[in-house]
Amino acid sequence: MSLFPDTENPNIIELKQIDQSYDGGESFIIQGLDFMVEDKPAQGQFVVILGMSGSGKSTLLRYIAGLQKPTAGEVLIHGKPIDDTKRVGMVFQQYSSLPWMTVLENVSLALKFQGIEEKERKEKAMEMIEMVGLLGHEDKFAQYPTLSGGQLQRVAIARSLLANPEVLLMDEPFGALDINTRLQMQDMLAKIWLKFHPTVIFVTHDIAEAVYLGDDIYILKSQPSRIVEHIHVDLPFHRTKETKRDPHFVELVHMVEDKMIDVAKLG
Repeated sequence: MSLFPDTENPNIIELKQIDQSYDGGESFIIQGLDFMVEDKPAQGQFVVILGMSGSGKSTLLRYIAGLQKPTAGEVLIHGKPIDDTKRVGMVFQQYSSLPWMTVLENVSLALKFQGIEEKERKEKAMEMIEMVGLLGHEDKFAQYPTLSGGQLQRVAIARSLLANPEVLLMDEPFGALDINTRLQMQDMLAKIWLKFHPTVIFVTHDIAEAVYLGDDIYILKSQPSRIVEHIHVDLPFHRTKETKRDPHFVELVHMVEDKMIDVAKLG
């Protein structure tokens, strides 16, 4: 039985029979992996990938971003090889803003490369800066400690969404933040997703975070990695802090924890 929904909608992202070896095929980090995300126009999806450290979560994102090619298999965006389509936005755990540029310059950078005139790209960038709660910081340099870690991640999210609002890859973007900032960023991301409806592929180690943000959770087994579990998160479309107090939310977190333990036993 397939782990992926079979619907009439095309897939926006497809990874087919992916293998990854770094020693000429003597051993495989990833083997026979399939991963598909359905295209839901005007709705988007929030897909979360869980797995033990070293299971290849970040590598999957790198494939989709076009930053790495697998040893074997296909990586398709809208049915086309990654090299034939524009690359998608990606937010890393490490702060990725250009520190010699201001917040405004960082957020509008992709629009500059797209040839959009200065007035229009500034207007669009300022709208996004306001959306992520950075209004008043646009002329500050995007560097620590001028901006906090949470603010720097807001810059990265704003820049990525403005560059390509359709697909956003996030590799443990809140992992280095303190708990209060992390919770604030979760709420902010949930609100942004409701406004723009992108397809988000989100890697995290935090199970409660996965359940709070995700529509669907996929779990990777360890090497050789492949996806072995799919959990559909049947929570309300609009989620708030109150969602985390819902007994069903707690039940889902415990269920995913149990699934993670079972997958860890697979080796």
